Amino acid sequence: MITVYHSANDRLERGDTLAEARPPLWIDLLDPTREEEGTVESLLAIDVPTREEMQEIEASSRLYKEEGTYYLTAPILTYADGPHPESTAVTFILAKACLITVRHATPQPFLTFPQRAMRYKGLCPSADAVLVGLLETIIDRLADVLERIGMDLETLSREIFQAQPSSKRAGLYPDRDLQAILLRVGRNGDLASKVRDSLLGISRLLAFLNQATEEWNEVETLNRVKTINRDIGSLSEHAAFTSNKVTFILDATLGMINIEQNNIIKIFSVAAVALMPPTLIASIYGMNFKHMPELEWMLGYPWALGLMVGAAVLPYLYFKRRGWL
Repeated sequence: MITVYHSANDRLERGDTLAEARPPLWIDLLDPTREEEGTVESLLAIDVPTREEMQEIEASSRLYKEEGTYYLTAPILTYADGPHPESTAVTFILAKACLITVRHATPQPFLTFPQRAMRYKGLCPSADAVLVGLLETIIDRLADVLERIGMDLETLSREIFQAQPSSKRAGLYPDRDLQAILLRVGRNGDLASKVRDSLLGISRLLAFLNQATEEWNEVETLNRVKTINRDIGSLSEHAAFTSNKVTFILDATLGMINIEQNNIIKIFSVAAVALMPPTLIASIYGMNFKHMPELEWMLGYPWALGLMVGAAVLPYLYFKRRGWL
């Protein structure tokens, strides 16, 4: 799908088709067909990269200049609010008078930025300003995601370390679902890693983009790029701190799971030890010898039962007193 934007009254305005007389300021390609790619290529004399080319991880394949046009590809966080966040490659093709974006998903900034640029004046005077505005919106989105991860990790930390055990001796936490906590920790860790991946990709993109802004002598754009770089540095430090906290909470959760398992195994071990004396007594009186005095004794059966009960109760009381149960 092709979406065309023009500059009108110092605002961004959505156009109908590429056939309009006005020159486009921003062309957004979402899952473009080969026919749509060919239309844009013939109109602007550029080469639109394929999806396979956008997935290349080499810096030379993601960031390059060709005949005065800059090709910039970076991984952008997508579906951060859903159960399956992804990191999708987005290509920014920056020409002197037009920006072309090629994507195969819809990151949230590609919905919010056009709405804001069509509402307020002065946000998109040129193609490079559109690109910088998009990057600013992406960075703001990543900051919001990091903030949400931090809040969820604080909640998880309280659930793990401030839960009250049901019994001082048993040390068990029946109201705490450690498996669910582990899943939430893993999801936050995965989301934080995707945020760091996006920050790193945008940082490399901006380093390459500095060549274009210096070449065009756009002072305002240069200042905005420097601000974005500072924001990326701060967010990268915060993302590293978040990743360390995820690791800490993950280790703590696994430790709690081990403690819970050890407590359960301890109960079975104590029960097995407590049942050993009655089993021994039953084995003795179950031997098939001809001369056993208790077999002729009227109280032999109650005597054996009493010994077995006593042999089970006494170890239980001892273990209970020691706090092992």
